[in-house]
Parts: sequence; C-alpha cells; structure tokens
Amino acid sequence: MKTHITYYRGIPLSMINYVKVEEDGVPVPEENIRFTPDEIDYFTLKEMETVSEIKWEYGTPAVVRVLKDGGLPKGKHSIKLTVCTRTAYIPVPLEGTMTREVVIE
Repeated sequence: MKTHITYYRGIPLSMINYVKVEEDGVPVPEENIRFTPDEIDYFTLKEMETVSEIKWEYGTPAVVRVLKDGGLPKGKHSIKLTVCTRTAYIPVPLEGTMTREVVIE
C-alpha cells in the first residue's frame, strides 16, 4: 500500500508513532508490518523507533507492506491503514486513516 505523510514537511522515521493495518476488521500483528520511505530500505515498526537518519519526505509516497503467508485469499476485502506521526511544532500527534475495498481474483 502506498500512503502520503500527514504533515507538510518530511520527518525522520523515528517520529512515526505507529502504523496500523486491519484486514477485514482484524488487526495485523505489528511484527508483520514493514515500512519504507524509499522502496529500498524496509523497516519493522520496532526498528523505525531508532531510525533518525532516513526521512519520509513530504510528497513522496511511502510503502507499507504486510507479510502474510499466501497473501490475501481470493475475494473482496476491506483494508484499513492508519499512520500516526509526531512533529516538532504541533503538540498533538497527526493521524491519517484510509479504508479501501480490494478484490483479489
């Protein structure tokens, strides 16, 4: 899944509070989620807590990948993605959520 930052500037990965994914209303375990701002370096959410040298830039879509044996089964699925970031000048976290229906044939 590709997603854009919920802020008007780039931020280091360590300033991403959390990334959550739900498949058909069922939360995906955190350890099965990978994140990359550049489609080169993929990080677990735990690894991102200490990544301050790689930034997610404004206007650049990041990729969220979910590890699942066999992938999604055939049929219609509801996928919900939530990304929450911290910023230097805004005292509350910024959260963005998008839900999409996907069909696997």
